[in-house]
Amino acid sequence: MPFKIGMRIPPKLGAQGMEKVAAWAAEAGLDVIDVPYYNSELKSILESQSLQVGSIDGAQAVGRTHLLSNDEQKRGEAVAALKAQFTEIARLGGKTVFMCLVPDDLTQPRDTSFEIWKETFPELVQHAEQEGIFMALEGWPGPAPHYPTIGCTPEMLRAMFREIPSQHFGVNYDPSHLVRLGIDYIRFLGEFGERINYCHGKDTEILTDELFETGHLAATFAPKYLFSEGSWRYTIPGSGEVDWGKVAVRLERLGYQGPISIELEDHRYWGSLEAEQTGIVKARVHLTRYFK
Repeated sequence: MPFKIGMRIPPKLGAQGMEKVAAWAAEAGLDVIDVPYYNSELKSILESQSLQVGSIDGAQAVGRTHLLSNDEQKRGEAVAALKAQFTEIARLGGKTVFMCLVPDDLTQPRDTSFEIWKETFPELVQHAEQEGIFMALEGWPGPAPHYPTIGCTPEMLRAMFREIPSQHFGVNYDPSHLVRLGIDYIRFLGEFGERINYCHGKDTEILTDELFETGHLAATFAPKYLFSEGSWRYTIPGSGEVDWGKVAVRLERLGYQGPISIELEDHRYWGSLEAEQTGIVKARVHLTRYFK
């Protein structure tokens, strides 16, 4: 079964405006674009280039979010705003909302955030079910030294899925984060595959010399590369540890029908429009070997 291949929009390309982004993406052979928001104008732009919308960033649920705040009023306002966004996305035909649940207080322990999440999310999931929206949790652990994101490890996901068994609350499968955390990205598919609502095409290279210098801790005196904390660096698919052939076989077996969306975070393909375009094209070529 062929998969669609898409991308999140890197900054230099995004600065060209959505019409140019869509035109370039179509010319580059992409099928899907992930967007930071969704409205009628953006839908028309994508459709004019025969592109589909992929994931849409949850405006209240990407980065430091009041959804996990200790302030009840802030939580309530964030829930109401996100529910309204779900309704608007559904009206326009969107399906997947991307989330990265980082508490507004970066020092807040993950178990505290989990207890707040248990109060906040049942209402959101119920509304998502009514609107036909699927949430996809990003596996980025958050900034050092606290790594406060919830939903990025098997331990936490297992607890979350026990509380909310609905398929409308699931994960964004991004093996790059699992590799950097030392989590088996293939075993992850075996346990959590049925909860995958979206998939990112991004990789991680383990830097063995740097691993000797700092172990699994973040570098004290700054890492050598962008998109790195010392002993690893994010890369485009094909330059890291992930066996995309094995991933493709297992996703197909699981019946996953969403796209593989390239998230460009690689120091070699950063800093200019031309570099970003080259990185996206190279990533697409590699992924096409296994997913088309």
